[in-house]
Amino acid sequence: MRSHYCGLIGAAEVGQRVALCGWADARRDHGGVVFVDLRDHEGIVQIVADPDKADVFAIASKVGYEDCLRVTGTVRVRSNINDKIPTGRFEVVAESIELLNAARDLPFALHENPNEEMRLKYRYLDLRRPAMQKVMRTRVKLVQALRRWLDARGFQDIETPILANATPEGARDYLVPSRVHPGQFYALPQSPQQFKQILMIAGFDRYYQIARCFRDEDLRADRQPEFTQLDMEFAFVGERDVQDCVEALIRDVFLDVGGIELADPFPRMTWLEAMTRYGSDKPDLRIDLELVDVADAVKGLDFKVFSGPANDPDGRVAALRVPGGHELSRKQLDDYAAHAAKFGAKGLAWLKVEDAAKGLQGVHSPVAKFLDEATLAAILQETGAQNGDALLFGAGKWKTVGEFMGAVRLKVARERGLVTQTWKPLWVTDFPMFEYDETEQRYFALHHPFTAPKVDDTAALQADPGHAVSRGYDMVLNGHEIGGGSIRIHRPDMQSAVFGLLGIGEDEARAKFGFLLDALKCGAPPHGGIAFGVDRLAMLMGGTEAIRDVIAFPKTTSAQDLMTDAPSPIDAKQLAELHIQVLDPE
Repeated sequence: MRSHYCGLIGAAEVGQRVALCGWADARRDHGGVVFVDLRDHEGIVQIVADPDKADVFAIASKVGYEDCLRVTGTVRVRSNINDKIPTGRFEVVAESIELLNAARDLPFALHENPNEEMRLKYRYLDLRRPAMQKVMRTRVKLVQALRRWLDARGFQDIETPILANATPEGARDYLVPSRVHPGQFYALPQSPQQFKQILMIAGFDRYYQIARCFRDEDLRADRQPEFTQLDMEFAFVGERDVQDCVEALIRDVFLDVGGIELADPFPRMTWLEAMTRYGSDKPDLRIDLELVDVADAVKGLDFKVFSGPANDPDGRVAALRVPGGHELSRKQLDDYAAHAAKFGAKGLAWLKVEDAAKGLQGVHSPVAKFLDEATLAAILQETGAQNGDALLFGAGKWKTVGEFMGAVRLKVARERGLVTQTWKPLWVTDFPMFEYDETEQRYFALHHPFTAPKVDDTAALQADPGHAVSRGYDMVLNGHEIGGGSIRIHRPDMQSAVFGLLGIGEDEARAKFGFLLDALKCGAPPHGGIAFGVDRLAMLMGGTEAIRDVIAFPKTTSAQDLMTDAPSPIDAKQLAELHIQVLDPE
C-alpha cells in the first residue's frame, strides 16, 4: 500500500512519486490550498492538495482529525521551511487521497495530556501518540541490544515453563487450575529461578532469557503484576565473575541505545554501608545528602526520645543536614514528619542553625531545651551543619530509622532541587541472608531461598542465622534497583539447612523442591546469576517515571486492564469444568 514512510521523506525522494499511509495529524485551509499533516510511526510530512485537482481537493477538504489515509503524490521542496520536523524542507503534492477509515468522536486528542485512566482505557490512541511511540521504540531497541550482546558472547537463549509449581511465597503466585487434574493447580512463575539452576546442572554453562514473570502483589509506579526480566545464569563462577560481565553488558547497552556513558567501573558498597549512609539498599547517589549517626553525642541526655535509642544496641539516632533549610516553614517541616510517619516514624525532630558561634542561643528548635552546649557542638561537628542549615532527626529501631530517614532524604532532595541530572550506577553487596519477622516469629529470605550464604558451613549458619551474610548483590541506578542476583546454593545439605531455617519442613521441601534437591546431588557446579527488570531499564532510558509508560498494555495500580476489562467473571459452566467453586467475598 505504501512505498515510503512519512517521517523518512528527504532530499533523495524529491521528484519521485510516493505512496504514503498514516493518520491526519492536522488539516489547514490556506487561500484555496489544503494542507494535511500525515503522520506514521516514523514522523510527519506535509501533504498539499491543490484546487486544480478537484477530486483530491474535495477529499482533502473533508479530512478529519486522525482519519486513516493513503496518499499518492510527488515529493517537492517546500517554499516555507519548517525546521521543527525532520521532513520540514519537503512536501508531497497529492495526486490521490483515499480515506481508509474515518476517525470520529475521539475521547481525547493526541496532543492533549489525558489522565491515566483515560490513557489506559483507550490505550490504542495513547500508544499512537508520538511520545509513546518514541518510548516504546526505545524499549524495542533495548531488547534488541541485550540479545545482540549476549548472543555474541555465547549465552544460550532457552525458554523455561510458564506453567510451573507454586513457590514457598505462594500468596504471591497467580494460580492456574488444571482441567485434566481436578483440584490441582499450576502457578505462573515469579521468575525462572529453579529452572535456570537446573540448566546449569545440566551443563548449559551460560543461559539467558527475556522472560515473562508474574507476581500477585500490591503495585507501585515501578511494579506490575506481569513483567519482563532479562534472566541470566552462569556455571563455575563467583560473585565478581557475574558482576564484571553484566556490568559490561549494561554499560555497553546504555551507550548503544541511549548514548549514555556510565562509570567504569561501577562503585561498590555493602548493604550495611548503604543503609547506614542513605537509609536505603538502593541509594540514589545523585543526591549529595547522607544520614549521620549522632547516637554517641546524645547518649547522656535526659531526653529519652534520643537517649533511649542511642543506648539500645538495636537503636539508632540519625540526623540529616538540609543545606539552606533555615528557610523551611513549619508546614514544610510538618509535611516531612507526616511523610516519615508513613514509613514507621513516631516523630521527626528538627533544628535550625542561625548562628553556630552562639551555641544554643544561635539555634531554633523544639528540642533545643533538652540539649546542652557540648551535645549541640558535637552534633554540629558530626553533621557539618553550617549557619542557615537545618537538621532533621530520626530516633528509634535501627532498621525503622533508616527506612523513614531514607524516605525523608529523597523527599527533601526532590523538593529542594538537590537531585543532579546525571547517571549514578552502583553495586550493593553483602546483604543479610535472612530477616526476622516478629509477627510470624520466623526468618524470611531477603533475596530468595536459593541464595548461598558467605559462610560455607551448615552448622555455623544454623548457629547464628540472624547475622549471616549472603552472596547476593544488586545493581542500582539513580535510586532504582535494576538488577538483582546471587551465587546460588549448589550443595544439597546447605539447601536443606536453609529450607529448615525458613520454616520449610522436609515434607514441604520434598513436595515443592524435590527435583532440585535431587539435581543438586548429581554433581551440581558452583553457579550464580542475575535478573534485570527490562521494564525498569526501559523506563530509565525513556525518561519516564512509571513503567506503565513503557509497557504496551499495562495494568492499573489495582491490577486491572481498563481496555479489556480484565480480570472478569467466569461463567458457571467453565468453572464446573475446572472443578472450581467461587465463594462470595463477603
